[in-house]
Amino acid sequence: MFEDLESQEIKENSENKLLLVDGMALLFRAFFANSYGGTVRRTSSGVPVNAIYGFVKYFMDAVQRFKPTHVVCCWDMGSQTFRTSQYDGYKANRPSAPEDLIPQFDLVKDVVASFGVPNVGIAGYEADDCIGTLAKRHSGDAHVYVLSGDHDLLQLVDERISVVIMKKGQGNYAVYTPEFLLEERQLTSEQVICVKGLMGDTSDNYPGVRGIGEKTAHKLIQEYGSVDGILENLDSLSKTVRAKIEADLEMLHLSRELARIRLDVPVELEFDLCGWEIDRQRQRVVGKFEELEFKSLMALIS
Repeated sequence: MFEDLESQEIKENSENKLLLVDGMALLFRAFFANSYGGTVRRTSSGVPVNAIYGFVKYFMDAVQRFKPTHVVCCWDMGSQTFRTSQYDGYKANRPSAPEDLIPQFDLVKDVVASFGVPNVGIAGYEADDCIGTLAKRHSGDAHVYVLSGDHDLLQLVDERISVVIMKKGQGNYAVYTPEFLLEERQLTSEQVICVKGLMGDTSDNYPGVRGIGEKTAHKLIQEYGSVDGILENLDSLSKTVRAKIEADLEMLHLSRELARIRLDVPVELEFDLCGWEIDRQRQRVVGKFEELEFKSLMALIS
Protein backbone atom coordinates (compact mmCIF):
# COMPACT_ATOMS: atom_id res chain seq x y z
CA MET A 1 0.00 0.00 0.00
CA PHE A 2 1.40 3.38 -0.89
CA GLU A 3 0.60 6.79 0.39
CA ASP A 4 -2.25 8.51 -1.40
CA LEU A 5 -1.17 11.97 -2.52
CA GLU A 6 -4.38 13.49 -1.22
CA SER A 7 -3.66 12.15 2.26
CA GLN A 8 -0.22 13.74 2.42
CA GLU A 9 0.14 17.39 3.39
CA ILE A 10 2.03 19.21 0.63
CA LYS A 11 3.98 22.26 1.71
CA GLU A 12 2.25 25.61 1.76
CA ASN A 13 2.26 27.61 -1.45
CA SER A 14 4.40 30.28 0.22
CA GLU A 15 7.38 27.92 0.19
CA ASN A 16 9.47 27.32 -2.92
CA LYS A 17 9.02 23.86 -4.40
CA LEU A 18 11.59 22.41 -6.79
CA LEU A 19 10.50 19.60 -9.11
CA LEU A 20 13.47 17.54 -10.36
CA VAL A 21 12.37 15.40 -13.30
CA ASP A 22 14.13 12.16 -14.25
CA GLY A 23 13.79 12.81 -17.97
CA MET A 24 14.86 9.44 -19.33
CA ALA A 25 12.61 7.56 -16.90
CA LEU A 26 9.59 9.54 -18.09
CA LEU A 27 10.55 9.28 -21.75
CA PHE A 28 10.99 5.49 -21.75
CA ARG A 29 7.78 5.01 -19.79
CA ALA A 30 5.94 7.25 -22.25
CA PHE A 31 7.39 5.45 -25.28
CA PHE A 32 6.14 2.03 -24.25
CA ALA A 33 2.83 3.37 -22.95
CA ASN A 34 2.19 5.05 -26.31
CA SER A 35 3.17 2.25 -28.69
CA TYR A 36 -0.21 0.60 -28.90
CA GLY A 37 0.01 -2.70 -30.71
CA GLY A 38 3.31 -1.61 -32.21
CA THR A 39 1.80 1.58 -33.64
CA VAL A 40 3.92 4.68 -33.07
CA ARG A 41 2.50 8.20 -33.27
CA ARG A 42 4.24 10.21 -36.02
CA THR A 43 4.03 13.66 -37.52
CA SER A 44 2.74 14.04 -41.06
CA SER A 45 6.36 13.99 -42.21
CA GLY A 46 6.96 10.65 -40.48
CA VAL A 47 8.91 11.78 -37.40
CA PRO A 48 8.13 9.53 -34.39
CA VAL A 49 6.77 11.57 -31.47
CA ASN A 50 4.86 9.08 -29.32
CA ALA A 51 7.34 9.23 -26.43
CA ILE A 52 7.42 13.04 -26.45
CA TYR A 53 3.63 13.14 -26.51
CA GLY A 54 3.40 10.91 -23.46
CA PHE A 55 6.27 12.71 -21.75
CA VAL A 56 4.43 16.02 -21.98
CA LYS A 57 1.29 14.49 -20.46
CA TYR A 58 3.26 12.99 -17.55
CA PHE A 59 5.24 16.19 -17.09
CA MET A 60 2.24 18.50 -17.05
CA ASP A 61 0.27 16.21 -14.76
CA ALA A 62 3.10 16.39 -12.21
CA VAL A 63 3.39 20.16 -12.56
CA GLN A 64 -0.34 20.59 -12.01
CA ARG A 65 -0.34 18.19 -9.06
CA PHE A 66 2.73 19.42 -7.17
CA LYS A 67 2.58 23.08 -8.26
CA PRO A 68 6.35 23.70 -8.29
CA THR A 69 7.84 27.16 -8.28
CA HIS A 70 11.00 25.79 -9.95
CA VAL A 71 11.56 22.90 -12.37
CA VAL A 72 14.68 21.14 -13.74
CA CYS A 73 14.89 18.10 -16.03
CA CYS A 74 17.91 15.78 -15.75
CA TRP A 75 19.20 13.40 -18.42
CA ASP A 76 21.69 10.59 -18.91
CA MET A 77 24.48 11.57 -21.30
CA GLY A 78 25.48 8.24 -22.84
CA SER A 79 26.26 4.80 -21.48
CA GLN A 80 29.85 5.46 -20.36
CA THR A 81 30.06 6.78 -16.80
CA PHE A 82 32.39 6.54 -13.83
CA ARG A 83 30.46 3.40 -12.84
CA THR A 84 31.33 1.58 -16.06
CA SER A 85 34.96 2.41 -15.27
CA GLN A 86 34.54 0.85 -11.84
CA TYR A 87 32.77 -2.27 -13.12
CA ASP A 88 32.79 -3.41 -16.76
CA GLY A 89 29.49 -5.23 -16.42
CA TYR A 90 27.55 -2.22 -15.17
CA LYS A 91 24.34 -1.99 -17.24
CA ALA A 92 26.00 -4.18 -19.88
CA ASN A 93 22.78 -6.19 -20.14
CA ARG A 94 20.71 -3.22 -21.29
CA PRO A 95 19.27 -3.58 -24.82
CA SER A 96 19.69 -0.81 -27.35
CA ALA A 97 17.01 1.86 -27.40
CA PRO A 98 14.13 1.22 -29.84
CA GLU A 99 14.84 2.74 -33.23
CA ASP A 100 11.76 4.97 -33.11
CA LEU A 101 12.83 6.36 -29.73
CA ILE A 102 16.31 7.52 -30.75
CA PRO A 103 15.29 10.65 -32.73
CA GLN A 104 13.05 11.67 -29.83
CA PHE A 105 15.97 12.07 -27.40
CA ASP A 106 16.94 15.47 -28.77
CA LEU A 107 13.42 16.56 -29.70
CA VAL A 108 12.11 16.08 -26.17
CA LYS A 109 14.86 18.31 -24.80
CA ASP A 110 13.73 21.00 -27.23
CA VAL A 111 10.21 20.67 -25.85
CA VAL A 112 11.49 20.90 -22.26
CA ALA A 113 13.50 23.99 -23.18
CA SER A 114 10.43 25.58 -24.75
CA PHE A 115 8.85 25.51 -21.27
CA GLY A 116 11.83 27.48 -20.01
CA VAL A 117 12.99 24.44 -18.03
CA PRO A 118 16.75 23.76 -17.90
CA ASN A 119 17.96 20.43 -19.32
CA VAL A 120 20.80 19.13 -17.15
CA GLY A 121 23.22 16.34 -17.94
CA ILE A 122 26.93 15.83 -17.28
CA ALA A 123 29.10 13.44 -19.31
CA GLY A 124 30.48 10.65 -17.15
CA TYR A 125 27.59 10.77 -14.69
CA GLU A 126 24.04 9.48 -14.67
CA ALA A 127 20.91 11.58 -14.37
CA ASP A 128 20.49 10.17 -10.85
CA ASP A 129 23.76 11.80 -9.83
CA CYS A 130 22.67 15.17 -11.21
CA ILE A 131 19.33 14.80 -9.45
CA GLY A 132 21.00 13.87 -6.17
CA THR A 133 23.45 16.75 -6.37
CA LEU A 134 20.80 19.35 -7.19
CA ALA A 135 18.36 17.95 -4.62
CA LYS A 136 20.86 18.21 -1.79
CA ARG A 137 22.23 21.55 -2.96
CA HIS A 138 18.86 23.26 -3.25
CA SER A 139 16.94 21.59 -0.41
CA GLY A 140 17.68 24.72 1.59
CA ASP A 141 16.12 26.88 -1.11
CA ALA A 142 12.98 24.79 -1.61
CA HIS A 143 11.21 21.60 -0.70
CA VAL A 144 12.37 19.20 -3.40
CA TYR A 145 10.18 16.71 -5.25
CA VAL A 146 12.05 14.12 -7.35
CA LEU A 147 9.82 12.66 -10.09
CA SER A 148 10.83 9.23 -11.40
CA GLY A 149 9.92 5.57 -11.63
CA ASP A 150 13.34 4.54 -10.32
CA HIS A 151 13.32 3.24 -6.74
CA ASP A 152 17.10 3.74 -6.49
CA LEU A 153 16.30 7.41 -5.88
CA LEU A 154 14.67 6.55 -2.54
CA GLN A 155 18.13 6.91 -1.01
CA LEU A 156 17.69 10.68 -1.43
CA VAL A 157 14.64 10.91 0.81
CA ASP A 158 14.93 13.24 3.77
CA GLU A 159 12.83 15.87 5.52
CA ARG A 160 13.39 18.31 2.65
CA ILE A 161 13.40 15.85 -0.28
CA SER A 162 10.37 13.78 -1.28
CA VAL A 163 10.76 11.14 -3.97
CA VAL A 164 7.69 10.79 -6.16
CA ILE A 165 7.48 7.34 -7.77
CA MET A 166 5.18 7.07 -10.77
CA LYS A 167 2.82 4.12 -10.51
CA LYS A 168 0.81 2.40 -13.21
CA GLY A 169 -1.65 4.82 -14.72
CA GLN A 170 -1.12 8.52 -15.33
CA GLY A 171 -1.43 10.68 -12.25
CA ASN A 172 -0.88 7.78 -9.86
CA TYR A 173 2.02 8.48 -7.50
CA ALA A 174 3.64 7.20 -4.33
CA VAL A 175 5.20 10.09 -2.44
CA TYR A 176 8.07 8.94 -0.24
CA THR A 177 8.94 10.90 2.87
CA PRO A 178 11.23 9.51 5.61
CA GLU A 179 8.13 8.44 7.54
CA PHE A 180 6.51 6.68 4.59
CA LEU A 181 9.76 4.98 3.54
CA LEU A 182 10.12 3.60 7.06
CA GLU A 183 6.46 2.56 7.18
CA GLU A 184 6.47 0.79 3.81
CA ARG A 185 9.95 -0.73 3.73
CA GLN A 186 11.19 -0.49 7.32
CA LEU A 187 14.27 1.25 5.94
CA THR A 188 15.96 4.62 6.16
CA SER A 189 17.25 6.26 3.01
CA GLU A 190 20.85 5.29 3.83
CA GLN A 191 19.77 1.69 4.36
CA VAL A 192 18.33 1.59 0.83
CA ILE A 193 21.95 1.73 -0.39
CA CYS A 194 23.02 -1.05 1.95
CA VAL A 195 20.23 -3.36 0.79
CA LYS A 196 21.24 -2.77 -2.83
CA GLY A 197 24.86 -3.50 -1.97
CA LEU A 198 23.89 -6.87 -0.53
CA MET A 199 21.32 -8.04 -3.08
CA GLY A 200 22.76 -6.34 -6.16
CA ASP A 201 20.65 -5.07 -9.02
CA THR A 202 19.70 -7.20 -12.00
CA SER A 203 18.58 -4.15 -13.96
CA ASP A 204 21.93 -2.40 -13.53
CA ASN A 205 23.74 -5.75 -13.77
CA TYR A 206 25.84 -5.83 -10.63
CA PRO A 207 25.62 -8.91 -8.44
CA GLY A 208 25.97 -7.88 -4.82
CA VAL A 209 26.59 -10.97 -2.68
CA ARG A 210 25.78 -14.14 -4.60
CA GLY A 211 23.04 -16.12 -2.93
CA ILE A 212 21.61 -13.20 -0.93
CA GLY A 213 18.28 -11.99 -2.26
CA GLU A 214 16.02 -9.13 -1.35
CA LYS A 215 14.35 -10.76 1.67
CA THR A 216 17.62 -11.78 3.28
CA ALA A 217 19.20 -8.40 2.52
CA HIS A 218 16.28 -6.57 4.17
CA LYS A 219 16.38 -8.85 7.19
CA LEU A 220 20.12 -8.36 7.69
CA ILE A 221 19.96 -4.57 7.36
CA GLN A 222 16.97 -4.31 9.68
CA GLU A 223 18.81 -6.41 12.27
CA TYR A 224 22.29 -4.90 12.01
CA GLY A 225 21.53 -1.42 10.68
CA SER A 226 24.02 -1.27 7.83
CA VAL A 227 26.56 -3.23 5.81
CA ASP A 228 29.23 -2.07 8.25
CA GLY A 229 27.08 -3.31 11.14
CA ILE A 230 26.82 -6.72 9.49
CA LEU A 231 30.58 -6.93 8.93
CA GLU A 232 31.20 -6.02 12.57
CA ASN A 233 28.97 -8.93 13.64
CA LEU A 234 29.92 -11.70 11.22
CA ASP A 235 30.22 -14.14 14.12
CA SER A 236 26.52 -13.64 14.83
CA LEU A 237 25.45 -14.72 11.34
CA SER A 238 24.55 -18.22 10.28
CA LYS A 239 27.45 -20.14 8.82
CA THR A 240 25.79 -20.13 5.38
CA VAL A 241 25.19 -16.36 5.23
CA ARG A 242 28.59 -15.57 6.69
CA ALA A 243 30.30 -17.78 4.10
CA LYS A 244 28.44 -16.03 1.26
CA ILE A 245 29.43 -12.58 2.50
CA GLU A 246 33.06 -13.50 3.10
CA ALA A 247 33.29 -15.08 -0.36
CA ASP A 248 31.97 -11.92 -2.03
CA LEU A 249 33.29 -9.24 0.31
CA GLU A 250 35.02 -7.25 -2.42
CA MET A 251 31.92 -7.31 -4.63
CA LEU A 252 29.78 -6.29 -1.66
CA HIS A 253 31.81 -3.11 -1.20
CA LEU A 254 31.84 -2.44 -4.94
CA SER A 255 28.09 -3.01 -5.30
CA ARG A 256 27.38 -0.65 -2.43
CA GLU A 257 29.54 1.98 -4.13
CA LEU A 258 27.80 1.44 -7.49
CA ALA A 259 24.41 1.79 -5.79
CA ARG A 260 25.28 5.08 -4.11
CA ILE A 261 24.11 8.22 -5.95
CA ARG A 262 26.79 10.86 -6.15
CA LEU A 263 26.02 14.19 -4.51
CA ASP A 264 29.03 16.11 -5.81
CA VAL A 265 28.50 16.28 -9.57
CA PRO A 266 30.10 19.40 -11.11
CA VAL A 267 26.81 20.81 -12.36
CA GLU A 268 26.41 24.57 -12.47
CA LEU A 269 22.85 25.79 -12.23
CA GLU A 270 21.54 28.95 -10.63
CA PHE A 271 18.36 28.33 -8.67
CA ASP A 272 16.80 31.59 -9.84
CA LEU A 273 17.08 30.45 -13.46
CA CYS A 274 14.85 27.43 -12.82
CA GLY A 275 11.64 29.33 -12.11
CA TRP A 276 8.47 27.85 -13.59
CA GLU A 277 6.91 30.63 -15.69
CA ILE A 278 4.53 29.02 -18.15
CA ASP A 279 2.75 32.31 -18.85
CA ARG A 280 5.94 33.81 -20.27
CA GLN A 281 6.75 30.66 -22.25
CA ARG A 282 3.32 29.86 -23.66
CA GLN A 283 4.01 31.07 -27.19
CA ARG A 284 7.23 29.07 -27.41
CA VAL A 285 5.42 25.97 -26.20
CA VAL A 286 2.55 26.52 -28.62
CA GLY A 287 5.02 26.81 -31.47
CA LYS A 288 6.72 23.55 -30.48
CA PHE A 289 3.37 21.76 -30.10
CA GLU A 290 2.32 22.97 -33.55
CA GLU A 291 5.61 21.73 -35.00
CA LEU A 292 5.09 18.28 -33.47
CA GLU A 293 1.35 18.28 -34.29
CA PHE A 294 0.22 18.02 -30.66
CA LYS A 295 -3.07 19.82 -31.14
CA SER A 296 -4.78 17.73 -28.48
CA LEU A 297 -2.22 18.84 -25.86
CA MET A 298 -2.89 22.57 -26.27
CA ALA A 299 -5.47 22.44 -23.47
CA LEU A 300 -2.71 21.53 -21.01
CA ILE A 301 -1.13 24.99 -21.38
CA SER A 302 -4.24 27.11 -21.83
